[in-house]
Amino acid sequence: MTDYANPLLRIEKLCTRFDTLDGAATAVDGIDFDVYAGETLGLVGESGCGKSVTALSILRLLRCPPAHIEGRILFEGRDLLQLDSDAVRAVRGREISMIFQEPMMSLNPVITIGEQVAEGVRLHERLSRRQSWQRAVEMLQKVQIPSPETRATQYPHKFSGGMRQRAMIAMALVCGPKLILADEPTTALDVTIQAQIMSLMMMLKQELNTAIVLITHDLGIVAETASRVIVMYAGKVMEEALVRDLFKDPRHPYTRGLLGSVPVIGRGKGSSRRLQEIPGMVPNPLQMPAGCRFNPRCTQAMPRCCNEPPPMVRLGEHRRVNCWLEADKYDPWHCSKSKT
Repeated sequence: MTDYANPLLRIEKLCTRFDTLDGAATAVDGIDFDVYAGETLGLVGESGCGKSVTALSILRLLRCPPAHIEGRILFEGRDLLQLDSDAVRAVRGREISMIFQEPMMSLNPVITIGEQVAEGVRLHERLSRRQSWQRAVEMLQKVQIPSPETRATQYPHKFSGGMRQRAMIAMALVCGPKLILADEPTTALDVTIQAQIMSLMMMLKQELNTAIVLITHDLGIVAETASRVIVMYAGKVMEEALVRDLFKDPRHPYTRGLLGSVPVIGRGKGSSRRLQEIPGMVPNPLQMPAGCRFNPRCTQAMPRCCNEPPPMVRLGEHRRVNCWLEADKYDPWHCSKSKT
């Protein structure tokens, strides 16, 4: 049971922009959200909406400059943006870990898998080389890699895509972190291996009581694994809800568009429900539209949507929407008290 009293991670007004030759590009624009101990939070949206940049900002893995990160990232009360480099390195891997989207690009091709898993243990727990190697072998066994003693001595090119992702999970969990940032962990895998990887992650999450921020565009995975979900678009949070509430009653037009564009088995010729699409493209970060970011693509946009940014309206516990359609249902005083 998730304890919603005290957040493990609290993001406040996070803004990440990049200096380019054409000006400043804002990838994440003033977002807020909480992550609680032991929960799985889904972070969804189209490519380019700021999901991965949010995760990289949390761990301060962006080079500054050209990146500039503002706001507050409170992990157990500590603002990670105020820590020096040594203190941040002590948090990475030990308390917060990340599973990257492309394991072949993240694993070092000239270092054995065992050494790469053991490195974090030696760094954070000050174990001997022999002890850290043994821990790495045990972790490879835990993530269900066969013959872990032999596999630990092999290099990444000897592993299949699914096994490389298992090795990445072993690296992320070997020090027992409290939070995992999983960035599209199953994108490059076939559906059978995807199911195996997600099942493994959920099993280890329960065993270690680790919170997971699952960054994905696959709403099916979110429906099966997450308890809450945050929908992002063009660097902004559009909607937040418990998963069951989001799928049952999506409030933002963008959320409804995402759900309507998901293929459903059996839907096709002769079906009464067509596969929908969201018209247009995600806006250029250098040329964001005025008002609501989604208004050029929204079929329900009003004149107000094109001129005034909508307020974030809180509809209940763990339920908020960034849309004028919902804001207009409340009086201005109610809106002014909403979390923005």
